Amino acid sequence: MEIYSMAQGHKYWDETIALAAKCSWRAGPYLAQKMKSNDFAPWERVFAARVNGKAAGFCTLTEKDELPEEHGVSPFIGFVFVDKPYRGHRLSERMIQSAISYARELGYEKVYLMSGETGLYEKYGFKKLGDYQTVFGSVDQLFVKPTQL
Repeated sequence: MEIYSMAQGHKYWDETIALAAKCSWRAGPYLAQKMKSNDFAPWERVFAARVNGKAAGFCTLTEKDELPEEHGVSPFIGFVFVDKPYRGHRLSERMIQSAISYARELGYEKVYLMSGETGLYEKYGFKKLGDYQTVFGSVDQLFVKPTQL
């Protein structure tokens, strides 16, 4: 199992786009389009998990997510997805840890995550801050985790 921190031009960029485009989660095709158009700030990254030479999952570290900007928090881990055959092997945790390490290198003291999942991110050390309306009008949970070990 390998985790890669990627920007456009990385050797696994297109393979990760293909996984995102065909994934069962509706946000996957949105990420695929974002990657195709390189809609990222220079410091933002896509983290890709590969198992036995195949794309297995992805997540991102970006300035913004679905939380309205007036809340003033950043950066966000987003688009956390592991393809069905690779679930149950802690790939999400490994990708999230890689994103947190990168955020720490950039000087961030905390990372945030928006999710509708209950009980998933708490086991990775995230603390729920509350339920917040998203830019899409839905309500999701906002989580935070310090970047320091």
